[in-house]
Amino acid sequence: MANSPFFSVIIPTYKRRAYLRNCLEAISQTSYHKDRFEVIVVDDSNDQGITYFLSPFYERLHLLILSQKNAGPAAARNKGSRHARGTYLVFTDDDCVPASNWLNTLAQRFLKTPDCAIAGKTVNALTSNLYSTASQHIIDYLYAYYNIDPDYAQFAVSSNFALPAEGFDAVGGFDINFTRPAGEDRDLCARWRDHGFRIIYAPEVIVRHYHALLLNSFLKQHFNYGRGAYCFHQKRSERTCNDNGFKSLRFYIDLLSYPLSKPLFRNRLLIVMLLALSQISICAGYLMEKMNQNNK
Repeated sequence: MANSPFFSVIIPTYKRRAYLRNCLEAISQTSYHKDRFEVIVVDDSNDQGITYFLSPFYERLHLLILSQKNAGPAAARNKGSRHARGTYLVFTDDDCVPASNWLNTLAQRFLKTPDCAIAGKTVNALTSNLYSTASQHIIDYLYAYYNIDPDYAQFAVSSNFALPAEGFDAVGGFDINFTRPAGEDRDLCARWRDHGFRIIYAPEVIVRHYHALLLNSFLKQHFNYGRGAYCFHQKRSERTCNDNGFKSLRFYIDLLSYPLSKPLFRNRLLIVMLLALSQISICAGYLMEKMNQNNK
């Protein structure tokens, strides 16, 4: 690639070769010109065989593989950004499959609003998995709650998120002190907005999410979200004002009723029950992390 690419796609991965292969397969079939983007995979497991495993993609993508030893997704994304040459950084996860027009739709958005971050839409691909469906319902609700005005969005997840490389550096990238999932995404969005930058929600920028869950992994996921949420609110309270991390009762009522508003949606009552369990798990994780921090 002679010239600097427009996009640097950064994918952190940890011991999920098959998922990663599917992700790269989808990206390699994008309608966007191959010389306009590079792909940077950051392996967080220090897998010695990953370079050979991904060797078929070297002829199909401008691919760079980096390794680190279990430093977490925030550190992996930052490492990828330090090696990126693109004008814009595009983050996704190894269990995501981007649409064929993914980069095209991002490019169209950035041509109109070059200084903004773009939050795309993540769609649950495992619709027969109740736990994956419930998990995605929570994300969908948070997008609806925080992004009422899509031109001034407040919430995004890094499974489908893009922003100018210069702006990413200006706000300090992801905070590597977040070792639990989700907190680092919210923290980056908050610092991005604190610097006066906008986030735009662009639902036409789509990735499909293949995150299979069982009951125990669903509860563990949200328990860890709660731990990450405590760290996020602690940092926010240090920078702004006191923040106990809990929303109003209306927030939780609306969350639990959110699936009921979807027409023709099957298993709605089961999903509502899972949403309630998720919030109990988040609360437990939040309180556990608070206790751990207070005992240090």
